[in-house]
Amino acid sequence: MAKKSKSVFVCQECGYESPTWMGQCICGAWNSFVEEKALPAPKEDSRRRTSESAKPTKLKEVGTRDYQRLNTGIGELNRVLGGGLVKGSLVLISGEPGIGKSTIIIQAASNIAQTGQKVLYVSGEESEEQIKLRADRVCEDIPDTLLVMPETNMENVEIACENIKPAFLIIDSIQTMYSDEIDSAPGSVSQVRACGNKLLKIGKTNNIPTFIVAHVTKSGDLAGPKTVEHLVDCVLNFSGERDQELRILRSFKNRFGTTSEIGAFMMAESGLEEVRDISGTFLEGKEEESEGSVTAAVYEGSRPVMFEVQALVTPANIGFARRTAVGADNTRLSMILAVLEKKIGLNLVNQDVYVNVVGGLKPDGTSIDLAVALAIYSSLKSISAPKKTIAMGEIGLTGDLRNVRFAEKIVKEAARMGYERAIIPINNAKTIKENFSGIEIIGVKNIREAIKCFTK
Repeated sequence: MAKKSKSVFVCQECGYESPTWMGQCICGAWNSFVEEKALPAPKEDSRRRTSESAKPTKLKEVGTRDYQRLNTGIGELNRVLGGGLVKGSLVLISGEPGIGKSTIIIQAASNIAQTGQKVLYVSGEESEEQIKLRADRVCEDIPDTLLVMPETNMENVEIACENIKPAFLIIDSIQTMYSDEIDSAPGSVSQVRACGNKLLKIGKTNNIPTFIVAHVTKSGDLAGPKTVEHLVDCVLNFSGERDQELRILRSFKNRFGTTSEIGAFMMAESGLEEVRDISGTFLEGKEEESEGSVTAAVYEGSRPVMFEVQALVTPANIGFARRTAVGADNTRLSMILAVLEKKIGLNLVNQDVYVNVVGGLKPDGTSIDLAVALAIYSSLKSISAPKKTIAMGEIGLTGDLRNVRFAEKIVKEAARMGYERAIIPINNAKTIKENFSGIEIIGVKNIREAIKCFTK
């Protein structure tokens, strides 16, 4: 007699499983539990090892190997991936609707198929005709080896992979896929987890690199359980403003490359075009000697990126003063304002402060603190930098400036772009051995010294 399957209650927010229904989950969500069938474990589990194979190996004796990479034909995408697609890897790409996820994927699929390798594009959101219309727009020539499959059942996708044996697999999107082994609806926590595990098995067993498109929530986070992010090898995020053409592809996790790399693209009629000079794009249109405008820089992955930080300080009319930051951290902005009030003596209590990183970039780290502080001071005092100046450094609560990473490479890039001065922490200035022609390196200890040098 067959054993009846039991039921469990799964939280749709975090994936927590409970034998009984709960009003509030441990993650804090209310009424988020749904009943799902718990399947019994198979009697024959291929993951179990025999007594002979279940032996540990000396780490010293484990050999290393070079991972074979697949060229996507898109330089910026290869850069973010760490040099190309690693065979057998799973890449999760997310972004807001209409940002360009499907566009860059169909371009990469076409480029790989041009080399004669089979590419399988599985779409649960679009029909074959819709995919063909996009391919006609962004691809110069559609090769015969680019195969499309409108399907939402994971078992059918698994069979298709066994028959076709593609060199590249695309799933668009994982929230539309479902497995017959789970009773819940597509997009639920259990379905996303189960489909993710099946894709992991397909990719690792057949050595197929897989692109998985994922939806995002209102807050911009990846929808679904966090376990999917843990099981994939690479997590990419596509961001950008809808009213702007620039798109930024950022790596948040990469087992085969750096996790701080970014790629820049420009949305055009023929699809996404690569942006080689990302600093020049961000600084395009920047007015010289304008109030409240300072050039900042960060080191993203393997290259320096320069951009404009703007600030506007205006008297508050009603109630409390507003502090608004776009592209910068609001918490860091509040701290910088407190340091300026305490150490410099600026009166910002009755002033609205707005800070914006031009171009839609959201730089990581704290190296833009100095540029934000100087932009605020510039707007409040109605002054501007007399020369082409770049500023970078982390501001501490004492007002002192702390070092930034790869300062020498950033200063070299600034000199290449024609900047005349670089205001950096004094310890960074001491370590820069090479004298770059045409740029003056100014090392400062604290925010007070930085403001004095900025206003000269």
